[in-house]
Amino acid sequence: MTQDGELDALVRTRIRGLRLAQGRSLDELAARCYLSPSTLSRIETGHRRISLDQLSSIARALDTTIDQLVEPAGDEDVVIRPEHHEERGITTWVLSRGAGAPGTKVAKMRITKPAPAPGRADLKVHPGRDWFTVLSGTVVLLLGERRITVEVGQAAEFSTMVPHEFGALGGPAEILGIFDQDGRRMHLTSLE
Repeated sequence: MTQDGELDALVRTRIRGLRLAQGRSLDELAARCYLSPSTLSRIETGHRRISLDQLSSIARALDTTIDQLVEPAGDEDVVIRPEHHEERGITTWVLSRGAGAPGTKVAKMRITKPAPAPGRADLKVHPGRDWFTVLSGTVVLLLGERRITVEVGQAAEFSTMVPHEFGALGGPAEILGIFDQDGRRMHLTSLE
């Protein structure tokens, strides 16, 4: 089978699988994407080529995107391995690996670097926003002139145009963070 044929079969399987997972009949999905049930059946079974406008309509009707319908099935390595950066005192697991909003990464981080001292002039700034929640330990966030303690179960969200840095207080801490494209470059650059 050619690469195009494999992708075609994958897309057809995903359409049928999503339809069944959502509990929709051919008639119901066909009505939602303005196709006849017979056309949708022939698309699912490979007896009809899928046009781009049909694929777009089917994706919308299935509450998904064309990207998700056509993304490669390459899940060969499903294990997410940590990257340790001793000089930064951070171990990171990038959890999103391309999923989610474009340019956004989700990462779990283990912070061993002690909390930064207040009044430092070398705090980082970059465009965008960062968000994190503390899973274990306590994190100190320096945000401009402020020193903010963020404990287990709490979250912080802030503009990264404000000079900032974070570290652990009283021992290692673990966070789950969402970084936009600019934050990803600053916090996760060496991991990609």
